[in-house]
Amino acid sequence: MRHEQAEPTRWIKSTYSGGDGGECVEVAADRSAVRVRDSKERWGPQLAFARDAWTGFLFDLGQGGSY
Repeated sequence: MRHEQAEPTRWIKSTYSGGDGGECVEVAADRSAVRVRDSKERWGPQLAFARDAWTGFLFDLGQGGSY
């Protein structure tokens, strides 16, 4: 399946990502989704979340949700 983004995307690296090349996560939003990727694999796979699902995820993180 081929995916084309609706507009150019600005990727933002997580402030929790280490500067030593360890765990690095980047996120970006476009009209249809919030995307997550490994910053070391920029051309690799991405996860795409519906905007409302991402907002709910962030809310649950802030509430210390139990999983």
